[in-house]
Amino acid sequence: MIPKSGEKIIIVGDSPIAEIAYEYFTHDSPYEVIAFTVENNFISRNFLFDLPVVPFEEIEKQYDPCKVKMFVAVGYKDLNRLRTRLFRQAKEKGFSLVSYVSSYSFIWPNVEIGENCFIFEDNTIQPFVKIGNNVTLWSGNHIGHHSVIKDNCFISSHVVVSGFCEIGENCFLGVNSSISHQIKIAKDCLIGMGAVITEDTERGKVYVGNPAKALKGSSFERSL
Repeated sequence: MIPKSGEKIIIVGDSPIAEIAYEYFTHDSPYEVIAFTVENNFISRNFLFDLPVVPFEEIEKQYDPCKVKMFVAVGYKDLNRLRTRLFRQAKEKGFSLVSYVSSYSFIWPNVEIGENCFIFEDNTIQPFVKIGNNVTLWSGNHIGHHSVIKDNCFISSHVVVSGFCEIGENCFLGVNSSISHQIKIAKDCLIGMGAVITEDTERGKVYVGNPAKALKGSSFERSL
């Protein structure tokens, strides 16, 4: 177990993803979780893991942003738009956002990782990779050298991103999808489970198959 540093955090959300974040931060990080916060209209309980669930609208009145940090534990709903909004609002309230990097992942020392990222176990992230803000890497992915993952992306499990790739903002990459060398995934793309991307993509499209092809319509028409 990683020794605690004395730094305290509040988790935004109380969904199963927030519960998972609590477990990882509690047992594999230097941070201590002291509360959860949820928008007032969605509060369904007063406590979670014996910690208070506080309205997000007034969180800065109860906890000093200079003394407590936050993590937004929200999934990929609406191509990560909900997580993006709460991330921005937390910063507007004056809170700093922390990232979690599993001690069971392999991260090369010169990898750059932004705020509010969650990197699960068994991820391999090679040299010169840049990961933006508010990015989730679920377990077991390979991120190849010199690749860039931009803000607000969600990469599920066992995804292969080859070297020199670029993943645009607010993308979702499904389980077992593969991105070939030097590929650019445009903003707002939904890459389906098992899809193999061999060419650059168009913004706001859904790609499935091997080799992957774009479906008709927009990625926003697909419910996540």
